[in-house]
Amino acid sequence: MAREKANEARRTTRHGQPPDAQLPLDLRASKRGGARPNAGRKLAGPRPRPVHGRRPDVTRHQGVHVTLRVCKEVRRLRRRAAYAAIRGAIAVCIGRPDFRIVQSSIQGNHIHLIVEADDKRALANGVRAFMISAAQRLNRAVGRRGPVFERYHMTIVRTPRQARHAITYVLNNWRRHREHLAGPRQRRTPVDPYSSGPRFDGWRDRPADLGLPAGYKPLLVTGARSWLLTVGWRKHHALIGVDEVPGPDSSTASRRRT
Repeated sequence: MAREKANEARRTTRHGQPPDAQLPLDLRASKRGGARPNAGRKLAGPRPRPVHGRRPDVTRHQGVHVTLRVCKEVRRLRRRAAYAAIRGAIAVCIGRPDFRIVQSSIQGNHIHLIVEADDKRALANGVRAFMISAAQRLNRAVGRRGPVFERYHMTIVRTPRQARHAITYVLNNWRRHREHLAGPRQRRTPVDPYSSGPRFDGWRDRPADLGLPAGYKPLLVTGARSWLLTVGWRKHHALIGVDEVPGPDSSTASRRRT
């Protein structure tokens, strides 16, 4: 009898159950997992990132309005060192046979470009070359390392009306942001000195003296070749006034009457 009790004790587990007995399953509600307030992945920054789709095709007969936004660590772009850095990056792109920067402007935290490209690949390569050169120069100017630009936004210019609106939006964007009231130097000139406006020949009322400081070096541009950006918008619409305040960007202008 004593031997049988010893064998039975060896066959039991530490839970007091026989080896072949099924352990009870605890189905009580757990405090971990499941839906709860403020659950899920948090946003990476203060602005949610937009959902990006496939880039549209581009032809050499169209213009493209490109917007590039910089990160806040780069600081304000409308200052002398940043202007020189962006001007140098534009110079790097001059001479590319399939990509041209025909108008540009520098705002507080973003850059506007109007470009022409032979196709989608030429556009991507040209914008990438500008972004790499500008990022290196801007980082050097502020003494930092790391990314500078977010993913760029582009709008294809397809009609004369949209072409005029895009040019007005880029060259007079400083009035939209009230940069023309930022200081005495800005108030002395009717054309944005941080844009290619001083070299633009499509102004309706451009004064002979722009009031630019001595030694001023304008942003470099390459002459447009497409019909839309050379003849088309001038043929169907009036020249641009230096005091025009642009409305929404060119992605919505084609859906509105002017």
